[in-house]
Amino acid sequence: MRNFKTYTNFAAIMATESEIFNRAELLLGSEAMERIASTKVLVMGVGGVGSWCAECLIRTGIRHLTIVDADVVQASNINRQLMATTQTVGAVKVEALKERLLQINPQADITAIQMMYNVETANSIHLDDYDYVVDAIDSVKDKALLILQTTASKAKLFSSMGAALKLDPTKISVAEFWKVKGDALAKALRNWFKKSGQFPTSKFKCVYSEERLPYKNEGKGSIAQVTAVFGFTLASLIINDIINN
Repeated sequence: MRNFKTYTNFAAIMATESEIFNRAELLLGSEAMERIASTKVLVMGVGGVGSWCAECLIRTGIRHLTIVDADVVQASNINRQLMATTQTVGAVKVEALKERLLQINPQADITAIQMMYNVETANSIHLDDYDYVVDAIDSVKDKALLILQTTASKAKLFSSMGAALKLDPTKISVAEFWKVKGDALAKALRNWFKKSGQFPTSKFKCVYSEERLPYKNEGKGSIAQVTAVFGFTLASLIINDIINN
């Protein structure tokens, strides 16, 4: 009897991109799939939101993807981050995620950068090289910097607001940044922009949730059924924008 592991590995190697993306092409058409394949995307932050966004993009046919994050996988990440398992604890997040994504499409061009995006490192990322930037950063200061720099670049920005302290994925919405309601991170960002006197130079859409827990919670707990939907929604915004433009 053929060894199952050997058989599955052989099947994966023999799978072609046309087979992998057959169902997506049936839905979207060959021309759209060609545009998707040529699009360059940067995902900043690959935690509970960014990791799922990256996987959805690769599964939908994005071939050119750069993922940036400074952290290593911790046991506390396992409940909500795609590449976090008991086997990857201690691994560099972007490297663990890259390995996972290449198992989906070995032909994908994936660049993994272990780096904290901030004022000291921002110039090492050339935003004009990308068609889309996904902001999945938690830090208000660093997030504000990415928003300012991306909206001033050629890339189109889609941003995640706070996915923590949420339970109901059906309450997740999309709105232009200045129209986001009931989100603490959006409020903190708007205050930062007003105090600094620096503002985004173009409009951009955000994924957010107005949900407020009916009980007091002092922590920043989060769960996969919410963070993953945030990530999938960000990916859908990119794919739909490629198709419609």
